[in-house]
Amino acid sequence: MAITTATTSDAYPYSSQDRCLHLFGGPYITVAGERQEIPTGSQRLLVLTALHRGRVDRHFAAGLLWPIGKDQRAAGNLRSAIWRLRGAGVDVIRADNVSISLRDDVAVDARFAGEWARRLIDGSCGGLDLALFPWLDDALDLLPGWYDDWVIIAREQLRQRVLHALEGLSRRLCEAGRLAEGVEAAMTAVAAEPLRESAQRVLIEAHLAEYNLVEARRAFEEYRTCVRNELGVAPSPALARLVSSGTHRALRAVAPR
Repeated sequence: MAITTATTSDAYPYSSQDRCLHLFGGPYITVAGERQEIPTGSQRLLVLTALHRGRVDRHFAAGLLWPIGKDQRAAGNLRSAIWRLRGAGVDVIRADNVSISLRDDVAVDARFAGEWARRLIDGSCGGLDLALFPWLDDALDLLPGWYDDWVIIAREQLRQRVLHALEGLSRRLCEAGRLAEGVEAAMTAVAAEPLRESAQRVLIEAHLAEYNLVEARRAFEEYRTCVRNELGVAPSPALARLVSSGTHRALRAVAPR
């Protein structure tokens, strides 16, 4: 589990909006902070609309969500899904004869997570981005148990973006002298994907920055055992050199003069 180092207001700035669609732990809606359930028959339509930014063509949505049967039947199912939302008082969708979209005032937690990750990846992050948020575990496994192809693709896209962001977060935290948090950010990425060498690299770098040479060596040995057992390969020579050269630099830095 990711350890939270952010306040609730920092972690969920979108919660200040009147309406929020929660895909993490959901889907469900909050309206002015009050939870509102989504009719089962409308959930897939609402999730599809949330995952596709902008407007979604009605024929495309109907064919994707109800691919079996005639187009007229799929279009009818789409109309029924929209009607169920409105009947349940879930007023988050705009629909016309051509397309559907989320209302402009509806926030989506998965979109917020993706934007956070983008800022860390492209270097435009601010101070409030340098935190381990409570939703990271959900962002690494979006909508578990949903097996539609379009959900699987969106899940992996967000997962990869967040993994890259965690690696960048670890390095930025270490540069800021927040070494313990840097280690935790790297460990979150490693826990999500133990075979990911780039995550292992930032974890080793964070241990070395703390002069925890034993921890750095242990992380490397555990990774070497893991990839040998799982893939039948060895870590890259570059990672081995990092451990060796980093250990020597750290020893020189702490050696008495």
